[in-house]
Amino acid sequence: MVPAASLPRNHLGRIVVSGADRASYLQGLLTNDVVALKAGQGCYAAYLTAQGRMIADLHVYELGDVMLLTMAREVKDTVLAKFDQFIFSEDVQLGDVTETFFQLAIVGPDAARLVSTIVSGATVDALRALPEHGNARVQFAGRPAIVARVTDTGEPGFDVFVDRAHVEALSSAVASAGAVPMNEAAAEAIRIEAGVPRFGRDMDEETIPLEAGIESRAISFNKGCYVGQEVIIRVRDRGHGRVARTLVGLTVEGDRVPAPGAAIRAGDREVGYVTSSALSPALKRPIALGYVHRDFVDPGTTVTVEGATAVVTALPFVPRPAL
Repeated sequence: MVPAASLPRNHLGRIVVSGADRASYLQGLLTNDVVALKAGQGCYAAYLTAQGRMIADLHVYELGDVMLLTMAREVKDTVLAKFDQFIFSEDVQLGDVTETFFQLAIVGPDAARLVSTIVSGATVDALRALPEHGNARVQFAGRPAIVARVTDTGEPGFDVFVDRAHVEALSSAVASAGAVPMNEAAAEAIRIEAGVPRFGRDMDEETIPLEAGIESRAISFNKGCYVGQEVIIRVRDRGHGRVARTLVGLTVEGDRVPAPGAAIRAGDREVGYVTSSALSPALKRPIALGYVHRDFVDPGTTVTVEGATAVVTALPFVPRPAL
């Protein structure tokens, strides 16, 4: 990994939730403990149907006067419409700010130093001290901006949010500071190495969060009720957390990267399918994420994908150091 790399987050949609009741309102909709967030804090969460299936996964940032939510762009309109249906007498306002902001990830060992040189209002030490999902209001080119600590790229770093009118200025400043642009293929490989599932590829509207392995990060088991909670608790308590299928890592022999959707087999039996795949820069071999039947989830289990031998591998494939 280079000292710092930049990656536009064009695949994400953005919603602002404002009003005095924003936290308690979202608390009843999302899986994590949103009401516990203080200004400058954030969390990862899921938004579920009553059947416990995922509508979206989201990052929630409490900025002090509003909450900023990011999610897959393709589900943003659905999330916005469903959120709107649940506003009755609450003091809550929703805004689609997808086109208002430009969001750029800056990741890698030197990310904190680089970000501190292009924004004002956050020192390198302050940025390094931000916890995961922590956020700060800063300025870029004399205008308000936001910095948030992120890990969903697969490589720890920061998202910088600026007015869309400053896209070129931000991109130029980041490049001048030494960040190397990261292409989509490289970004996918690093994400998969880190075992980070992406909505629309490794999770969809049929996914229960426990199948994707995100429950430790996205679900609070101590908060009050939220949509879909009964199903999640039933799986955890009555089913002892066991689900019919689980997202796992696969290390593939040979040099052929399996295609997303490729069948995973154990002998003559089809036991799952690939969701994401890449040639790992760190391991120098093909790797993949995929769902397999619960009888085949143990690391070391041998399966085949498109005729090649593959081994179920504990995630992450490549641990990432902290900033």
